[in-house]
Amino acid sequence: MYTSGKYNSRGPALIPRMKIKHRIYYITLFSVVLLGLIATGMFQFWPHSIESTADWTLDKRSIHDAPLIRLPVSSPIPERGDLSCRMHTCFDVYRCGYNPKNRIKVYIYPLQRFADELGVPISSTGLSREYNDLLSAISDSDFYTDDVTRACLFIPSIDVLNQNSLRIRETAQALAMLPRWDKGMNHLLFNMLPGGPPDYNTALDVPRDRALLAGGGFSTWTYRQGYDISIPVYSPLSADVELPEKQPGPRRYFILSSQTAIHREYRAELERLKEENGEALLLLDKCSNLSQGAASARKRCYKGQVYDYPQILQESSFCVVLRGARLGQATLSDVLQAGCVPVILADSYILPFSEVLDWKRASVVIPEEKLSEMYTILKSIPHRQVEEMQRQARWFWDAYFSSMKAVGLTTLQIINDRIYPYAARTYEQWNNPPVVKWSSVNSPLFLPLIPPRAPGFTAVVLTYDRVESLFRVITEISKVPSLAKLLVVWNNQNKSPPEESLWPKVSVPLKVVRTKENKLSNRFFPYDEIETEAVLAIDDDIIMLTSDELQFGYEVWREFPDRLVGYPGRLHLWDHEMGKWKYESEWTNEVSMVLTGAAFYHKYFNYLYTYKMPGDIKNWVDAHMNCEDIAMNFLVANITGKAPIKVTPRKKFKCPECTAIDGLSLDQTHMVERSECINKFASVFGTMPLKVVEHRADPVLYKDDFPEKLKSFPNIGSL
Repeated sequence: MYTSGKYNSRGPALIPRMKIKHRIYYITLFSVVLLGLIATGMFQFWPHSIESTADWTLDKRSIHDAPLIRLPVSSPIPERGDLSCRMHTCFDVYRCGYNPKNRIKVYIYPLQRFADELGVPISSTGLSREYNDLLSAISDSDFYTDDVTRACLFIPSIDVLNQNSLRIRETAQALAMLPRWDKGMNHLLFNMLPGGPPDYNTALDVPRDRALLAGGGFSTWTYRQGYDISIPVYSPLSADVELPEKQPGPRRYFILSSQTAIHREYRAELERLKEENGEALLLLDKCSNLSQGAASARKRCYKGQVYDYPQILQESSFCVVLRGARLGQATLSDVLQAGCVPVILADSYILPFSEVLDWKRASVVIPEEKLSEMYTILKSIPHRQVEEMQRQARWFWDAYFSSMKAVGLTTLQIINDRIYPYAARTYEQWNNPPVVKWSSVNSPLFLPLIPPRAPGFTAVVLTYDRVESLFRVITEISKVPSLAKLLVVWNNQNKSPPEESLWPKVSVPLKVVRTKENKLSNRFFPYDEIETEAVLAIDDDIIMLTSDELQFGYEVWREFPDRLVGYPGRLHLWDHEMGKWKYESEWTNEVSMVLTGAAFYHKYFNYLYTYKMPGDIKNWVDAHMNCEDIAMNFLVANITGKAPIKVTPRKKFKCPECTAIDGLSLDQTHMVERSECINKFASVFGTMPLKVVEHRADPVLYKDDFPEKLKSFPNIGSL
């Protein structure tokens, strides 16, 4: 009892004594933890480097607020520039590393003012509006990082766009003082006006070590192919004058010259061409009767008549772009904006972004010595090609020339494509206007071996007037388990489709698309309603195929998604007597085509057929109302280098109820034309892409003497 009483008397007294003793300890510990959390939060939002600049907005980046750096006379000067530099010798690609987005990271140095020891700035203009816009665009892009340790490419905030405003030696010293310069490794400089009087070098005269140069006037002598990037000379009129896009076609003038500082020999030659060709050529010059200023820069004159510039450029089919003191001319940008085809006479000039842009599609390049032949050369270009070039010229301006943002981001994308070539943009992406939403369509050449089963296929039924047969086809197709959607292409403009209440009741969505013209190519148009990768093209008279045959065909396509998988097989043969190709529909042991009256294929080929079919094949098919299926076979075989796959043994596909006036294939001239088609298409493709095979795909067990319930596809039709 005593012992217990002693314990009870001390126990309660110890507890408050412990709280008092450790109160300061707990408060201190809590304070340390709280301060740690606050510090961690601040670190997350604080720049990760003393070299970082997290905000590159226009209002915060003022040259007057930037710190002043004085350059000692003894500051090091970079080397002139290594003409042997290439990406594998002067660029550290390992700094870029791997990232899931395959995108380089670009760091922009904080803005600083540089001056010599006497306080004289290295530039007479400081930060130009154009360079400010360029840096702002890059800082707002996905390329930008404010973490210098993650950067792959470094861009100085020193404006060297216009060499005329620079002190060459001091600018070079300022570059060498950049913290990460390292002999210019992984640094990018933008320059649009290189050189100066009297020789006007075609590359920036500022010594720059190994830095990449995005230059606006490269010649073949100064351009380091695969390393430097040729960029356009930005036209200030782009921001001040908005020219509405003009439809391609004939213009008031055939050739127009608008440059004012042309060498007198070129001017004399143009005047001679003017005398020979009269009103077809308009030769403009600066207006001598107008006072100098911004207003006069937007005017051009001819014999006292004043024209608005650059608006007048839209009145000509071709516009002359002659070299001046510098190879690169802002006139090129003005001409492209006007949708006028530039005629470029500047020997050895590296055209802007020529690494990725196909200038043959948007311009005519003529040697300077052939200026006298210019009119004859341009007259030889077909009108249709001129219209395509006008359209392409305007698109080049919209995509790559229209702003400093476009110029800057295009430059970075080219460098990005060099570093991540496996993820680079294709020729088509660089040069084709985005008339199609390709991003939602994958090429079947790069699909998994077996695409997912779940989405199923979309049946596209081409029809004109056979409603009863159409409804039977829809009813039979609707029984196929993998059918996801039915799309009926109503090709009759003189008759409306049946009322909705008359259509067969099916368990999948059914959509009717009415076409504007009766064209066979309508069956291959990439309709937005086609959401599945697999497409079943089927005619409205193919009523004999069973649901098992269709399901089996789809299963085969899933294993060969880059092939045409179909039912009616055909063959092409070489006729030795006639010396040309022949279309064969008789039963043989060989197949080189499957007709798209009943065939599965990937929807990617709809885009290729509609927008990429070579030559005039698509127009020829629509004009002759024949051979769209042969054209599709040519297209797929040419792309893949593979033969089609015929499935199931069925060979008879004639509609039992159809009369001779119901179908195109029953016309006597039809077979003759199909042989003509093969020869026509082979001529356009420049080769015979069709491949001959001697096999077909049939279901396992379908002919074996087994119970029907053991067969996956018991209802496979006979011959």
